[in-house]
Amino acid sequence: MAQSPPRQRKRRGRPVNGILLLDKPIGVSSNAALQTAKRLFGAAKAGHTGNLDVEATGLLPVCFGEATKICQFLLDADKRYLSEFTLGRRTTTGDSEGETVYERPTDDLTLARIEDAIAGFRGPIEQLPPMHSALKHKGQPLYKLAHQGIEVERQKRTVTIHSYQVMAFDNPRLEVAVSCSKGTYVRTLAEDLGEVLGCGGYVSRLRRDGVGPYALADAWTLERLEWLAQRGEAELDRSLLPIDGALQLMPRVDLTAESSFYVERGNAVLVPKAPTSGLLRLYDDVGRFIGVGEVLSDGRVAPRRLFRLPTAEAQDESARSSA
Repeated sequence: MAQSPPRQRKRRGRPVNGILLLDKPIGVSSNAALQTAKRLFGAAKAGHTGNLDVEATGLLPVCFGEATKICQFLLDADKRYLSEFTLGRRTTTGDSEGETVYERPTDDLTLARIEDAIAGFRGPIEQLPPMHSALKHKGQPLYKLAHQGIEVERQKRTVTIHSYQVMAFDNPRLEVAVSCSKGTYVRTLAEDLGEVLGCGGYVSRLRRDGVGPYALADAWTLERLEWLAQRGEAELDRSLLPIDGALQLMPRVDLTAESSFYVERGNAVLVPKAPTSGLLRLYDDVGRFIGVGEVLSDGRVAPRRLFRLPTAEAQDESARSSA
């Protein structure tokens, strides 16, 4: 008796492609916020671009469908934060959730002293990742080990603080704006500043204000998305940004019909007047974004990450079907 072919699992959700700028609320994990957004859109595939602590708020870019292929580019992008440090106290976690390690007076603190101390943290610096972080040790997030009372050896890493400005000081509260490279821990900035000042410090409030080319001012709250979802998928999808918007720092290269044919099949091509090195945004002969390319040592442009995006006609047909 002939065996019937194995049944393929039907993928749940619809094919949503694009980037959502989400304003993550306090008290919600990044993954929980992601799952809520995925449910609202009914999306088959989604991912976020870097954890925010449960008690932190702010910009969390969410990538749907083909956009998940650029998650790493946004993970590697510079970040911008608005934060409140409380000086005079050090905690076990570097934030207000931890237990007090020590407390010291801050009566002698002045804005001039703080400015002088902060100047030493601009540019390339070394940071020791905190135990209460998502960084993994042998597959285990450090914060899970910390909750078990386990502390492991960590290696210092070099990060770059592009900008570190005092916005307000009302002793012991210090408000700062920080622009930094990937891998920077703001809670470590607070702790290290407190050590230099001799009084200790921790993060009492943290809000991510920007990721790469994206700003918090353009983000959507979950409540607003719930409201849009009640008005249908087409209305909800208007909140999505195009994938190539995340890659604006890469030079744009427009291919001919012949070149795009070969690139979309994984082949390297020679592109006249193309940049001589680095990553590129690639577009076909009708201006459709097709992927990220890389300039090889021989000058040819090779595909590094290709995107299978629907044509404008297919998108219009999908919109009519869901209307």
